[in-house]
Amino acid sequence: MKAIKFCEYGPPDVLKLKEIEKPVPKDNELLVRVRAASLNFIDAGLVRGPSVLRLMSGLRKPKFTGFGRDFAGVVEATGMDVTEFKPGDEVFGVKWGALAEYVCVRKDRVALKPANITFEQAGAVGLAGLTALQGLQKGKIHAGQRVLINGASGGVGTFAVEIAKAFDTEVTAVCSTRNVEMARKLGADHVIDYTKEDFTKREERYDLLFDNVNNHSFSERRHLLKPGGICVLAGIGSAGLHKGQLGRIAGNFTAAWRSRFVDQKFESYVTTSNQADLKFLSELMAEGKMTPFVEKTYSLDQTADALRYFEEGHARGKLVIKIAAVVTRAGELRANEYALATGLWSAETVRSVGRTREVNH
Repeated sequence: MKAIKFCEYGPPDVLKLKEIEKPVPKDNELLVRVRAASLNFIDAGLVRGPSVLRLMSGLRKPKFTGFGRDFAGVVEATGMDVTEFKPGDEVFGVKWGALAEYVCVRKDRVALKPANITFEQAGAVGLAGLTALQGLQKGKIHAGQRVLINGASGGVGTFAVEIAKAFDTEVTAVCSTRNVEMARKLGADHVIDYTKEDFTKREERYDLLFDNVNNHSFSERRHLLKPGGICVLAGIGSAGLHKGQLGRIAGNFTAAWRSRFVDQKFESYVTTSNQADLKFLSELMAEGKMTPFVEKTYSLDQTADALRYFEEGHARGKLVIKIAAVVTRAGELRANEYALATGLWSAETVRSVGRTREVNH
């Protein structure tokens, strides 16, 4: 099979399309034929290999050379301990090395893809959707709150807007001029254009500040919060290496510590992959309360181009890599194999299956 690999740190050009062995699922895993995957903030950081990350990913060269985490696809096989999924199921989830034609993933790291959501949309959810959901939960979100989302146009931010609205809250989104209309379409009740107005100078107070940028001082953010309000420290701005990022990271730690001595709380957290939250996100999509915003799609061999654009810091929503369904078989394909590979289930199509066959869609 083909997969994106990076065997050294550096710019997006270090990403290479390699031919590797197709994985075999363990007893508690699914083998998934990937149809779409997407990029996240952490992906750009790992490829560049900044010193703060190399302590975990490998000092001189990356220990794990797979790329990407979010995916959506079709179950091809299951391990003997997997009972809740079967071949042919459409799923989405989180797995290191998701930019590949196939992945083996633990059964508790996937959920069923809703029928009303495309593979490209579902492949955008994984890490960003979990980060938004768990951050809002950290802020004790509930109906009737006033929620401010700083950085509402990126992958995490767009999900945060939709999820916050699903909790029946009043949402104010902060973004640039080009993204104002998008934020409104996502469901924001109010939108502040930060290029025209400093939102920290407003008199409105919020129960929850979901801060995906961390570009304001501790006191400015306290000013935005009601007594007992919570600021969730969700991110440090756009992807790629940018001036001031280390200061923002340090600022998050400092803010969390300082909030121990005041009424408002600044909460940090680490996103975790779990099936319960993936199922919750799946339900939101099935009910039409969350529709992933995908700005651009790329093919697998264009992954480096996608990362290059991502690092510019202006991507809206998610960038998705589409992975074509390709079947090449030197013998005769059984009807169910062909149907699973192509998504075409008609009797006429099944009867037309011949010998060596290659299908792309």
